[in-house]
Amino acid sequence: MFDAHPVDADGASFEKHISRNDIPVLVDVWAPWCGPCRMMAPAFAEAAGVLEPEVRLIKLNSENEPQISSKLGIRGIPTMLLYKDGREVGRVSGAMSARQIVDWARAQLASA
Repeated sequence: MFDAHPVDADGASFEKHISRNDIPVLVDVWAPWCGPCRMMAPAFAEAAGVLEPEVRLIKLNSENEPQISSKLGIRGIPTMLLYKDGREVGRVSGAMSARQIVDWARAQLASA
């Protein structure tokens, strides 16, 4: 069910979203202590209103899920990962505006 708002994911739900989704999934890897992450949170939420239901947006707290962050090779936050058909098709680090998030996601999907 889509409500045009990012979903908070824990380790188990992250894996389900990535592996059992027929639509692309855009993941924001963040942490509560990260200033740029907090600055980007409203933009990511706004992007959800534009991209859903074509793309599912989820947030993964790297502080709560360090094993997944390590497995994903996250070196800095915020980092966005874009998945299609269960595989990563795009990755970008650094805070972005809602328009930049939407444009980046669409460009990655067009070339995937």
